[in-house]
Amino acid sequence: MVTPWLWPLLILGVIAAGSLGYQLRRVAAQREVTYVANSAYLTELPEYRRRMGLLRGGLTVAGVCLVVVVVAASVLASRPVDRDLRNEELASRDIVLCLDVSGSMIEFGSQTAEALIDIVDHFEGERIALSIWNNASRLVFPLTDDYDMVQEELAYAAEALDFDPTSFIYDPDDYERLIHYLAGTVNYAILDGSLIGDGLANCIFEFDVADQERSRSVIFLTDNVAMGESTFALEEVYELASERDITIHGLYAAADEYATEATRAEFERLTLEHGGLFVEALNPASVAPVVEAIEEEQTVALEGNPTVVETDQPQRWFPWLPLGLAGFLLVVWRLRA
Repeated sequence: MVTPWLWPLLILGVIAAGSLGYQLRRVAAQREVTYVANSAYLTELPEYRRRMGLLRGGLTVAGVCLVVVVVAASVLASRPVDRDLRNEELASRDIVLCLDVSGSMIEFGSQTAEALIDIVDHFEGERIALSIWNNASRLVFPLTDDYDMVQEELAYAAEALDFDPTSFIYDPDDYERLIHYLAGTVNYAILDGSLIGDGLANCIFEFDVADQERSRSVIFLTDNVAMGESTFALEEVYELASERDITIHGLYAAADEYATEATRAEFERLTLEHGGLFVEALNPASVAPVVEAIEEEQTVALEGNPTVVETDQPQRWFPWLPLGLAGFLLVVWRLRA
């Protein structure tokens, strides 16, 4: 309980108030007594005894119900909680998920997000970030080890990107969800789209604590089909990543109308030359090699700060409150009737 001293204090207060009220009422009742001659025999009558027995039984039940209400209310006021001490080891790896959401990739958007979900499912303790981009970038969430939030965001990405832009018939709600999710990834002030180098550069810049010895990886998912000229050439970004000891793992996916051997070959060459792994994003067998490649990178176990997690548990006591109150009111109503 958050305030364990509160519930006995409340119970004592109720008992004191009840005792005082009973005494005051008893004194008042004695002042109003009217004596009737030749009535002693009434207490011996069977009907009188039966009625008094019902009254005493009813008052006992009402008293028990009232005690249940007072105890339940007092315990709930003290906030019963479960405490869980967590002291997790954190791996010194940082991973930025770098997802291309340009027009040429929307066809595979949901599948690529699901591929990232499968990869993240294998990690524990690593910090993970997600950046999505077209001709501008949006950081969906920064580096974090909150895996519930990571999975929730990736699941939403898979849902939002599950849209066929070539279809003439679509659900307006699906379209609105897609537009909302892509907000911030398109700069309408420029005509260029799918700026590969700039998208990757923004992912590189998401790493923090440069002074700490940490393993840093980018999972770069794109078709490498540029629709304009980036500020950063793709090869320059790979060089910058190498200078900062950042490994880029390439996951390739491309639609037939956009795919060319040249763009695929460039993506594969740059990734392999700079020590990364190159795989097909939509191949389920690609998950294991990517996970293994990241886990093979040097890591140091970091002791996490012990955290006490408190979870409110009112459900154990709350049902007794309405039950006790309903029982008390029912008995009092029946006695008065």
